[in-house]
Formats: sequence, C-alpha cells, structure tokens
Amino acid sequence: MDQYLQRKRPVSLQQATALTNSILTMLVKDMRPMSMVDGEGFREMIRQFNPEYILPSRTHFTPLMENKYEATLLKVKETIKEVKSALTLTADVWTSRATEAYLGVSCHFISEDWEMKTLNLATMPLEERHSGVNIMTWLEEVIAKYDILPTKIKAVVHDNGSNIVAAMRILEEKHGWASVRCSGHTLQLIVNNALKEPSISRAVGATRHLVEHFRRSELANTKLKVKQQQMNTPQHKLIQDVSTRWNSTYYMVERLLEQRWPVTATLSDPEVTPRGKRYFDLKPDQWVLLEELTQGLQPFQCATVYLSGQEYATASCLPQLVKGLQRSTQQTRFETGAGKAFLASAEKGINERWSV
Repeated sequence: MDQYLQRKRPVSLQQATALTNSILTMLVKDMRPMSMVDGEGFREMIRQFNPEYILPSRTHFTPLMENKYEATLLKVKETIKEVKSALTLTADVWTSRATEAYLGVSCHFISEDWEMKTLNLATMPLEERHSGVNIMTWLEEVIAKYDILPTKIKAVVHDNGSNIVAAMRILEEKHGWASVRCSGHTLQLIVNNALKEPSISRAVGATRHLVEHFRRSELANTKLKVKQQQMNTPQHKLIQDVSTRWNSTYYMVERLLEQRWPVTATLSDPEVTPRGKRYFDLKPDQWVLLEELTQGLQPFQCATVYLSGQEYATASCLPQLVKGLQRSTQQTRFETGAGKAFLASAEKGINERWSV
C-alpha cells in the first residue's frame, strides 16, 4: 500500500497547463517579476507541491504574459464599447523609487446597474520630456488604443502640476473635456504651504529627529517599552513620517504626543541617553505647538481620508467639505503665534484654490 502511495504519477498535459496558468495568474495579480519563477526557493516549493510538474523558465512565461495582456486588452475594449454612460479619465504623472517616470491613466463610468466602475488603461513609461503637448499626445494615444471616441469623454481628473494643467488646457479647447483638479492633491498643497511656517517647520523637524533616534537605537526603543508599561501607556511604536505626504506628519506628531511622557522619561534616563544627546527632547513651547498642530490638522486629515475614497464619488460633497474646513480655520483658537499663522495660511489657501 505504501509503495502504491509513493509511486509517482505523471502530470498530464491538461494538469501542467492548469498549473502553469495558475502561476501566471499569481504573477499578474500579485505584480511579481517573471524572474520569480527562476528563483531556487520558488522552484523548490513547486517541487514540494508536485514533484512531477516541470516548472517552465521565465522565457516560457514571456509569450504567455503577452497573450494574457492581449486577451485582457480585448476584454477591456469590449467593456468600454458597451458602456452607455459618459466616461471620465484620471491621469497622473508619477515617479517610481527607481526615478523612472510613468503616466497612469484610468477610466471611470457608471454601469447599467448604477455601480461605479474603474478600469486601468495604461501605466506608460515616459522617456521624453513631460511637456504639456507631449502629455496631451500620450492621453490621445491611450484612448485611441482602446477605440474610445473623444466625444465620449466628459472630464479628466488630474493634479496641479503645471505640465498636465497645460495639457488639459489644450484638450479642453480641442475636445471639450472638462479639466477637474484632484481635490486631494489641492488639499495637500494647502496644508504643505501652511506647514512651512518657520516655528512649525522647526518643531516638526525636531520631532522627526527624535523619532529617528528611537528607531535607530535598540536600547532607547527597549527602554521606551518599559516606560510604557510603567506608565500604563499604549505600547505603540513611534511613527516616522514621509516628507511628501503631510498626513504622515500628522500621524507622526499625533503618536509622539500620545507617547510624550514615556519618551521624555526615556530621554531623561542617563543609562539610556547620554547627557550630550538629551537635546532630542522637545522644548516646552514646541510641545504646546504640536498640540495645537494636531488640533488644526485633524479636520484636514478627515477631509483627506474622505477624498481618498475609491468606492464613491466625492465631487458632489466638495462644497460642504470646503465650507467645513473654512469654518474650522475660522473658529479654532490657538495661543501660539505659529498656530495662528497655520490657521491663517490654511484659510487663505482654501479661499484661493476653492471658490464655493
């Protein structure tokens, strides 16, 4: 019986094809490089799953990937062709971690069942200059690739970059497409500008250095956990912000305020923090400013989360949202000059960029 169970069973062509297609689907859905199939660890795992299956090399997967792309392209074309409502596009020029530029284009519409649908049309590598004329040409190439008539497109949502704004001026005049600036990006510009107030910038910079100290020092981080337990404070890690996203700065400051006393106690411990490094602790007036800053940023954070939603339309709620932000900046009262300057700058930015 054991010999029968251990006997190798050959894999049929149908089974091998199904396994290969399953791996191909994994590469697509998980956005893995095709070189993954040549990795020794991956091949060993597949051998454990089915010793009789011979895993092809990535050169075999390349034409399969191309065929899958062409089949998906035809399916997307057919889907768009059947859409009876108007279409809107989202266009975004972005840069990868490898400093490679791409143009991302998505298509949005309402189905016959009144459901919002989104299709990714392109993630194009950009090797030429990102001029307004070039971006216009690339967008027209994308819709032509999917056999979309320019008259079917009603609007394009984009950020506030000068080049894409210039491209939209041309397309608006040429095809009548409405130019809609991304509200989330506009909000980010408003907040980033308000955060440039010198005292705020220094306080945020000091916060950043303090957090970096704890993330780099295993001793300080271990002692912080002890202090958290002693003070009955939530055992949360400090958060490092990303300079390009203001809301990550909000999360960093909010978490530091939550952990203020365990952090201060750790920095005051001579066994953990040498006297020469106690400058990491913030000054009393900076702690006060951070308290005000989190209060001032909180409505903008809520607005950012709402505007970042993928499953609902946000344009119809923008007037109410803007009014709420205006009311927040007008009714909030701060003691510090920097806090007052933040509110004034934010209110000015709202009024200049949105007229509702």
